[in-house]
Amino acid sequence: MADQENTIVLTDDEGQEHEFVVVDILNVEDDEYAILLPVETGDTEAAEAIVLKIGVDEDGNEVLYEIEDEDEWQRVAEVWADALDEGEED
Repeated sequence: MADQENTIVLTDDEGQEHEFVVVDILNVEDDEYAILLPVETGDTEAAEAIVLKIGVDEDGNEVLYEIEDEDEWQRVAEVWADALDEGEED
């Protein structure tokens, strides 16, 4: 069972809720990104991680955004791959 402190629930465009485990928070340049794995799959090896940019809305609340810029996506993917490689070496 996933640790409740490391899970979040996101609502998609159709209003359906999905639970995710926060795997990691990456700092890339001056931005933060959340690495999330869906909880409902049960098979974490086959699950596809999603990466969302952490931002702040006009009310000062922390929100997650999709990464729409391809260059930004590549930078984050490279940092995540490097972090995974370092984790395997430990």
